[in-house]
Formats: sequence, C-alpha cells, structure tokens
Amino acid sequence: MTTATRTRVLDHPAREEIRLEGVLHALSDAVRLRIVRDMAREGTELSCSFFDLPVTKSTTTHHFRVLRESGVIQQYYQGTAKLNALRRDDLDALFPGLLDSVLAAADAQSARLDG
Repeated sequence: MTTATRTRVLDHPAREEIRLEGVLHALSDAVRLRIVRDMAREGTELSCSFFDLPVTKSTTTHHFRVLRESGVIQQYYQGTAKLNALRRDDLDALFPGLLDSVLAAADAQSARLDG
C-alpha cells in the first residue's frame, strides 16, 4: 500500500496577471506595508511567525492573503511552515522602480514620524 502525499498549493497570479491597482491596494495598508518592508529588509523567505504584528492571527492571515492575491508576495509550504517571499523580480519587471519608491517613501515617513 502506498501513502499519498497531499501537497498544499496556494493560488498566485501569474506575472502577466498582476495588476497595478491590486499592488497599490495591497501596499496602501500600514500592516501590509510593514510586512513588505520587513521582507525587503531581510531579503529572504520568512515564515509567518517571523512577523510581530499588532493584529490578531486571523487578521494577519487576511493581510498575507491580500498580498499574495495581488502578486506582491509568494507563499508556499515547507513542511508545516508557510513561507513568504517578496516577488521583487516580477514587480520590478512589471512596474520598474515602484517597489523601491514605495519602500523609500515608507522609510522616509517612518524616520519623520519617529524622529
């Protein structure tokens, strides 16, 4: 008897399906922008547990879903952990300079408000 292995696969838009308005919507929320800033800073895949967010677990799940469905991040399972990766290559190819501009603006705003 063989044991079937069920792989959990999450839906992601293909590069050509990523829309500017969806990306801008995803980045317009402070919590989602914080997630993206953390991912850009770390430069590697991060588990959901890496993020210390000021919202409930169900709200965190919602924010990750919005980022994934808009094409900003890719999520996949490695064992029981769900890993998250910024789709920088796709975003830079479709919208050159957008991600860097948004991240720079967020950093400037944070410095202004914290300083």
